[in-house]
Amino acid sequence: MTVLETGSLSAARISNSPCVHDVDLAVPKGQVIALLGPNGAGKTTLLETLAGLLPRESGTVSMNGQALPSGNPRAAVRNGLVLVPDDRALFRKLTTEQNMRLAITTRGRKAATEELEVVLGYFPALRKRLSVAAGQLSGGEQQMLALARALLQKPSILLIDELSMGLAPVIVEAILPVLRQVAAEQGTSVILVEQHVHLALEIADRAVVLVKGRILLDEDAATLAADLGRLEAAYMGG
Repeated sequence: MTVLETGSLSAARISNSPCVHDVDLAVPKGQVIALLGPNGAGKTTLLETLAGLLPRESGTVSMNGQALPSGNPRAAVRNGLVLVPDDRALFRKLTTEQNMRLAITTRGRKAATEELEVVLGYFPALRKRLSVAAGQLSGGEQQMLALARALLQKPSILLIDELSMGLAPVIVEAILPVLRQVAAEQGTSVILVEQHVHLALEIADRAVVLVKGRILLDEDAATLAADLGRLEAAYMGG
């Protein structure tokens, strides 16, 4: 089952100056995709366009066969597409628990509590930090909180931009397997932009390499991990 599909998608940060060109992408249910590429390849622009934060220059985006309007983040979220941006977008003065509960305000108390427990099972380190302001959490804890809040929105597909930004590799190694677990247990699809390429490939099903705004490679992650020379060549535009 295909959850997200794009057709000839072009996108830009400045109107009429596309930096993402003719992207055709199909994301099956429960699949983890590592979106890789050098700096300036257009990875963040692509994610923000999928999330409706940027209007499309051309092309289509659909969720579960339903066409999404261009530049409409509310419609994207309603259809199950949730973005975790590289700055995490936390409410720094609110506590960890308050940040999470903002994602489940429409649920009844019992349902909200049950959902909170499920997410804390993925990120048990947050359980002891529920009363701590988000701004006082460590970088790793803040990233866990951003992911936890996103999961509480029950996404069909989770877009994660630069998960490891400012984090030590050991923290990244602890968080990435959780995404693999969520995909397997919840059926949530994941598109992950990650600078630690080898770590991303370890948990991904598929790798998509974007260079100069175009998809240069789209193949099995394990196959690409076994042939890093091709990946290096792709980063160089070859």
